[in-house]
Amino acid sequence: MAERMPRWVTSDMLTFIGFVGACVIATGYALSNLSLQWLWLSSFGFLLNWFGDSMDGSLARVRNTQRKTYGFFIDHNVDVINETIMFVGVGMSPLINLSFAMLALVAYFMLSVYVYIDCHLKGEMKLTYGGLGPTEFRLLVVLVNTLYIFIPWLTEWKVEMTIFHNEFQVGLMDYVAVAVSFLIFGFYLVSFFKDAKYFARIDPPKKQE
Repeated sequence: MAERMPRWVTSDMLTFIGFVGACVIATGYALSNLSLQWLWLSSFGFLLNWFGDSMDGSLARVRNTQRKTYGFFIDHNVDVINETIMFVGVGMSPLINLSFAMLALVAYFMLSVYVYIDCHLKGEMKLTYGGLGPTEFRLLVVLVNTLYIFIPWLTEWKVEMTIFHNEFQVGLMDYVAVAVSFLIFGFYLVSFFKDAKYFARIDPPKKQE
């Protein structure tokens, strides 16, 4: 696809398309309070976001126009903006409480920061954990959107719960968000202790003179 891209399309344009996709995702989720059919809009937004986010770097590599410093700075800062928009958007939908969406966002950001630190120290960018990368995650969310469109009672299933004196109506996706958040925390901790041993070995303490 990158090789067949028109010459007037640039990597920055594709990055912007990814940002527009994130805004479309959030808009669809917010409007799903009116009708779950708006989740189709969110799913379309995931397609836009995937296209822009995955193609900007590929286009630069195909054309040999990489700008390592600028590209790294723009790409990952826009990722932070996009993910914040998307998670806030889903938190405004009837699928999940905003509090649990923010918990998932914190977990995602923790793992992202870890990946960036590892990238700086090791020179490698690990984007897949537990067999799931950004593309697989988008596909799973689109599948969830489709299930909620065709099985609307999923949004109606709620359990009253009090957490730290705060009352919540907890739905199915709230449980999923909490489970995924703790799974990400688990990946984070396992990777942290594994890499801490690695860095301690290649950078041992200096002997006092």
